[in-house]
Amino acid sequence: MKRKLLGVIDATTYHEDLEDLVIHRSLAALPFGGRYRIIDFVLSSMVNSGIRSVAIFPKMQYRSLMDHLGSGKNWDLNRKRDGLFFFPSPIVDSDGNSIGSFEHFAANMDYFYRSTQEYAIIANCNAIFNMNFRPILESHLDAKCDITEIRHQDGSSMEMYLVKTSLLIKLIETRHETGYTCMKDVVTALSNEYTICQYEYNGYAVMIDSIDSYFSTSMKLLDAKVWKQLFLKDQPIITKVKDEPPTKYIQGSLVKNAMIANGCHISGTVENSIVARGVKIGKGAVIKNCIIMQKCQIDENCYLDSVILDKDVKVEEGTYLVGTSQNPYVIRKGTKQGALMNS
Repeated sequence: MKRKLLGVIDATTYHEDLEDLVIHRSLAALPFGGRYRIIDFVLSSMVNSGIRSVAIFPKMQYRSLMDHLGSGKNWDLNRKRDGLFFFPSPIVDSDGNSIGSFEHFAANMDYFYRSTQEYAIIANCNAIFNMNFRPILESHLDAKCDITEIRHQDGSSMEMYLVKTSLLIKLIETRHETGYTCMKDVVTALSNEYTICQYEYNGYAVMIDSIDSYFSTSMKLLDAKVWKQLFLKDQPIITKVKDEPPTKYIQGSLVKNAMIANGCHISGTVENSIVARGVKIGKGAVIKNCIIMQKCQIDENCYLDSVILDKDVKVEEGTYLVGTSQNPYVIRKGTKQGALMNS
């Protein structure tokens, strides 16, 4: 019992550079890799590490996140004891980038008081990684740390922290006296009474905080070396199950180095791209270096290069859209893009 972990996911993170993709959803619910959401990576890492109680703290635009997570059944978190808990924020934090907002946690203290797990992992919602948290707990105990900050091998903070649950409760309750608003404040304080340790994670990990990082990280999934570091047989990335028919490839279509999800209808050419569920690509259309999200429709004879289409976008016949790898062309969710619009 003493070595059981509590999972806490701070889903309040907001980055203005991602506005075009998160205007209708939280960053945690942003689609990734054709069939996943970004939160799937931290949530799967927790579940695969034996964590059976996970609390998610979103701040705004959380309907799509709740729809994706549901009861937690896909992650085996629909339990009579412990399970998945969802605590939308009752307040607006002035700092949209605070990880582990103590004010948000304080509004839901009963969850922490009732938890039986002695230790807690507090994690952000916008990292792409696949981690086993058990060795971190072992290192934390061996070194007799009060707080362990998880850092990547490049020296950057992953904004994830391991702490004793009782100490977390104390930090939340004394936030007004200490001035600490989140775990980052505690770790970076010039002086405090706690033993702060660092754990270096040497696996693949990227923080999604801009359109550029989202696009480049997505494109790297097409590299088999990167894919094998993220999608491990003994530590699967779990997501919401959607039963759809296989993708249909029409005679004359061409697909090279692409990830194509279920339920698509491909009549054109797709190269070096990620295509989500239920997408339709018309005859003569050419899609290169693109991210096409769920249920988009691309009509005949279109040309798209370095483009991100959010969900339910319709691209009309003959449309020509070209961005760059550093500045991809982004089309917002549910909009229509026509050839005349670009003339």
